[in-house]
Amino acid sequence: MARRLFVLGLDSLPPYVLYEGHDGGGFKFIRGLVEDSARYLMRTCHPPITVPAWMVMFTGRSPGELGIYGFRHRRPGTFDSYVVTSQDVREPAIWDDLGRRGLRFGLFGVPPTYPPRPLNGFMVTDFNTPGPQKPYTWPPWLRQELQSSVGDPLFDIVYRTEDRDAARRDLLAMVENHGRIVKYLAEGKAWDAFIYVEIGIDRAHHAFWKYFDERHPRYTYHEVYSRVIPEVYSRVDSWLEEMARGPLRDSIIVIVSDHGTKSMHGAFAINQWLEQEGYLKLKERPRSPGTDLTPDIIDWDHTRVWAWGGYYSRFFFNVRGREPHGIVGREELEDLVREVKGAIMKIRGPNGEAWRNEAYEPQEIYPVAKGDAPDLTVYLDDLNWRPIGTVGWPSNYTDRNDKGPDDSMHDWLGVLSVYDPEGTVSRGDMGVIDITRVRGLLEELLASR
Repeated sequence: MARRLFVLGLDSLPPYVLYEGHDGGGFKFIRGLVEDSARYLMRTCHPPITVPAWMVMFTGRSPGELGIYGFRHRRPGTFDSYVVTSQDVREPAIWDDLGRRGLRFGLFGVPPTYPPRPLNGFMVTDFNTPGPQKPYTWPPWLRQELQSSVGDPLFDIVYRTEDRDAARRDLLAMVENHGRIVKYLAEGKAWDAFIYVEIGIDRAHHAFWKYFDERHPRYTYHEVYSRVIPEVYSRVDSWLEEMARGPLRDSIIVIVSDHGTKSMHGAFAINQWLEQEGYLKLKERPRSPGTDLTPDIIDWDHTRVWAWGGYYSRFFFNVRGREPHGIVGREELEDLVREVKGAIMKIRGPNGEAWRNEAYEPQEIYPVAKGDAPDLTVYLDDLNWRPIGTVGWPSNYTDRNDKGPDDSMHDWLGVLSVYDPEGTVSRGDMGVIDITRVRGLLEELLASR
């Protein structure tokens, strides 16, 4: 009988935690599993963010080939944005191609899979699902079955909040809810491969990292909050141990993250900097710190560049003929891009310390760039500093995120371990694997069963 493949996706889990043992004692069973596994450092994509990283992993295509450059996208030629969904994924995923060959897949929480699309098997959609009042399963009737048997999924929580007690409560409830539903599906449904992504790991990191990681520049010990991340790890760990002795017995178990996590040293007001450098002009001085950059406050006749904030920054050039109020001629663009990239490299820290900044044009990081790619993708100080898009701050430097508490950043390296109970997969460190190569590895595992 062919063995099955179970993929546990732990969103944002870094090697520092899983391989170096900085888990606060939360991973006991999983650490033993990893010791008996093939272990890789998984290098993520540009940009290192949940959307598009999971779909890069499962399609084997870069963000440029997918035409997906982040969780939200700009509508071409406007200031408006939209949230990426499954309808924006036009490349086949592993479950599409192998499903046509007869393999049955189960999916839970894989971003972005809302709204649900047909597959050979079953799915429950991801954290971006608006709520249980919307269709969230394939096949459609699975939704009613879950509602009557184990309840609706908790798709996400509010994690950027000052009410950390509520964040902790909701986080633990969500992880428990996910585990209960996945157990029900794994035990009761037919599948050859099951992919479960737990977004709660990522939410725990963003909400509680400064209470957990002693390397954080604002590390604060708290008798409750400092235990939240290990508590979340422990819940997942105990769940997997139970599953490995039950429905996952004899299965190949893959543990993988889409990117890593690191401490946020601070935030940098990227549009304020663009204004100071003469690339962006506002009609008037913002009235309060943290003012959103909206099109009505921009002097478009004198603006050549503006940016979005986030864990990375996307720069857009005000190109004539492409933008509604474009002033930059196509013949000027190459020189302007070179000039702006040079200016970015000169950005230094609040005390004049050197930063490791990066700025890439689409063709520098993607084989092709479909859709509305940003003109530049920008990282500050090797992802230690968060670019924020709001304006009106007394300084370009602040120690906090402008959209609510968030004390961690994403990092380039995630984890990938492959445990085979029959021992046919090599044990030990296997080096670095690119995120686009993970799909091929999973296909090899499924073919070797």
